Amino acid sequence: MTISTIERAYQVARSGEAPDFASLKRRLQAEGCRAVDALLSQRSLRGHLEAICAASSRNTPAPPKEDPGPHDH
Repeated sequence: MTISTIERAYQVARSGEAPDFASLKRRLQAEGCRAVDALLSQRSLRGHLEAICAASSRNTPAPPKEDPGPHDH
């Protein structure tokens, strides 16, 4: 079963993988979602997705830093 572009937009926004609306749109287009610009053009929908992206990207933990290992001094 395939999901709609709008459903996928909400999934990606909640995942924290898109820090902003522009990144979200690029991600959806790269995944082959159809009519991304037309479907996400409604101002209220865009505002909601922008807010979710911002909140989710803040809550996504940063990747672990590499351990530099022992130092030779």
